[in-house]
Amino acid sequence: MSRYPNAQEKKVIDAAECLMKEAMATYDPSHDAFHVQRVRKTALFLARENSTQNPDFLVVELAALLHDVLDKKYVSAEDTADPYAFFLPFFTSLSEHLDLVADSRARQVAMIVDNVSWSTESKLHEAGKITPWHETCIELHCVQDADRLDAIGAFGIMRCAAFSAASNRPLHVPQDDAAVESSAIQHFYDKLLKIKDRLKTETGKRLGAQRHQVMLQFLQVTNQEYNNDMPPFN
Repeated sequence: MSRYPNAQEKKVIDAAECLMKEAMATYDPSHDAFHVQRVRKTALFLARENSTQNPDFLVVELAALLHDVLDKKYVSAEDTADPYAFFLPFFTSLSEHLDLVADSRARQVAMIVDNVSWSTESKLHEAGKITPWHETCIELHCVQDADRLDAIGAFGIMRCAAFSAASNRPLHVPQDDAAVESSAIQHFYDKLLKIKDRLKTETGKRLGAQRHQVMLQFLQVTNQEYNNDMPPFN
């Protein structure tokens, strides 16, 4: 087996990284290039952990790098409508290194970008439109799990606070206040605490269980601090 990445793959990866950094330069810290780099690192780790399923490492890495370029929170509906059409000029420009359009990997990357998000998957489940591809594509699963793992645990806590601040949403609201539904703390109960049960890879599930406990401890301490009910120091 040839070593990944080879010279041609490295040029494509570097170009995708440049595209990502330029496109996401104005995104807030919850969805910045450092988030993408963590997702990239974890997605490749999960791909190696699932090597028996023969994941395409280049597809995994490109999809991880590009997965938030078209995030609906930051770009227009027109741009997000067709990720393949959006990225096609980019992939075409790389044909002297690798023709990802001809070998269909450009389309696979775009499909992963289009299907990676929690909200997209939730809507597909509700509409009964989950396909065998959604259920079996190891490249999709590696990127999905990596993205979701970065939404929970210590990094997830920081990212939740960062997005809430950028959106001018309160971090904590008392339970008897009508604004509680819009708070950062409520987002843990609406979504983040549910993530561990929708992870796909076995390694992702193990990592998710650990990060889930970090969030539970954080919420417990938050409640204790709010109620001035902290246990005494030993």
